[in-house]
Amino acid sequence: MPSLAKFLSDSTGSLSAAAEWLQLLVGDWNLVADLLRSDLVLWIEREGEVLAIAHCRPATGQSVYYDDPVGSPAPEDIAGDISQLLAGHPVDRTARAVQREDRPARVRLTPVRKEGKLLAAVTVETSAQETAAGTAEAHMDELGQRLLQMMDAGAYPIAGAPIPPRRGAPRVGDGIVQLDETGTVQWASPNALSAFHRFGVEGDMRERTLAELSTEVIQTRSPVDESLPLVLMGRAAWRSDMQARGGTLSLRAVPLTEAGRRTGAIVLVRDVTELRRRERELITKDATIREVHHRVKNNLQTVAALLRLQSRRMKSEEARDALSEAMRRVSTIALVHESLLQGSEETVFFDEVIDRCLRLAVDAASASVRHVGAPAVGGSQVEVRTSKEGKAGAVRAEEATPLALVVTELATNAVEHGLSDTGGTLTVRSERKGSHLVISIEDDGVGMGSRGAPTGLGTNIAQTLVQGELGGTLTWEDRSGGGTRATVDVYLDPIGV
Repeated sequence: MPSLAKFLSDSTGSLSAAAEWLQLLVGDWNLVADLLRSDLVLWIEREGEVLAIAHCRPATGQSVYYDDPVGSPAPEDIAGDISQLLAGHPVDRTARAVQREDRPARVRLTPVRKEGKLLAAVTVETSAQETAAGTAEAHMDELGQRLLQMMDAGAYPIAGAPIPPRRGAPRVGDGIVQLDETGTVQWASPNALSAFHRFGVEGDMRERTLAELSTEVIQTRSPVDESLPLVLMGRAAWRSDMQARGGTLSLRAVPLTEAGRRTGAIVLVRDVTELRRRERELITKDATIREVHHRVKNNLQTVAALLRLQSRRMKSEEARDALSEAMRRVSTIALVHESLLQGSEETVFFDEVIDRCLRLAVDAASASVRHVGAPAVGGSQVEVRTSKEGKAGAVRAEEATPLALVVTELATNAVEHGLSDTGGTLTVRSERKGSHLVISIEDDGVGMGSRGAPTGLGTNIAQTLVQGELGGTLTWEDRSGGGTRATVDVYLDPIGV
């Protein structure tokens, strides 16, 4: 099925430039559809057949299409005219009566040009059941016609305009103001009048410049976007926010041109006070959460440091080992909070946590062990290499903490009981399919042998966390090539978008 995306991917050379222009048009032609209260369909000719490659429905009126026409050949009632138009021959562009899905409609043709070159054709298809146009609809139809003329002249879409939608970007239904070339208001829709009146603009706005009207109500202490004057005068195709009386208006200007000369502008307006307030609340909330994670991380690191100091003062070897294990577990939890500081969401990229858990496990293990490449402290130390394979992906904060503790406990257990005498390689393998995560911690050391699965405190903690907190399973087995493999199999909660 041909489509705009397929057309873009197949286009090369001179067609590539045409494809980019058509992509720009499709990114912003909802403005034309809403002004004319009509469907817009983009047509090209391929191998002698006229095909639809894009379609836009109006948000301000009835659509004539129930099924999307993209990829379909042109209906017989307009196929010949579109083909003639694409061939450069003159055709009748006035509206004509047609049938669309057994319903009456009106269709008119408009060429799409860039730098004088004909690229495609657009049909403007309006439901015949639309109510009679009132004053507002007549003004909107006139503005839509002017944009079609600009499309024919290669002046619309406007290159460089910020087409990708910003949150709260206004549309025709939100409010529309028509300006002349001097920035004077010629007409404003009822919704636009209501928006400006809420912000302190009094009386009739016609025959007054929009910039002067806005200057009277703008909060002088609030920062003003440098592009706002250009938007209010209709001189640049841009977007800007205007703050007044504790509220915010989102404005977008679309200059109208004729023969290369600016003859006026369309200014779309939307009251985004509540939206901007919520955005500020989210920013404040995000900053607060980051600060909480930062303080929790610092507090946990302080606790770990105190445990380390206390362990050095203990005379009992067993007491020192217990405090060292507690210090390692506290440090692991601090790692999760430090990772949460790096992102804007309450999720952790767990692969980074695994890297740090491996380092912590080796550093906190027996004094007879050291990393490969690390300076030797004593002549009896063995070297341990660490390796990570696969991707664990993003994990929710509530699950990252117990999962990090489990990985650290199992990695430490592998180093202390499997590699402390012989050295070797500690490997963490991750396999993620949707919410299903399998993490294997392997060593190529002495293996379990007749001892069976570990039963120490760290093992019990890991088992409890996997089963109780994560709702998964933890299993041990001997590797075929020697050593031990511990496997954590869990189903994580989905991450909200």
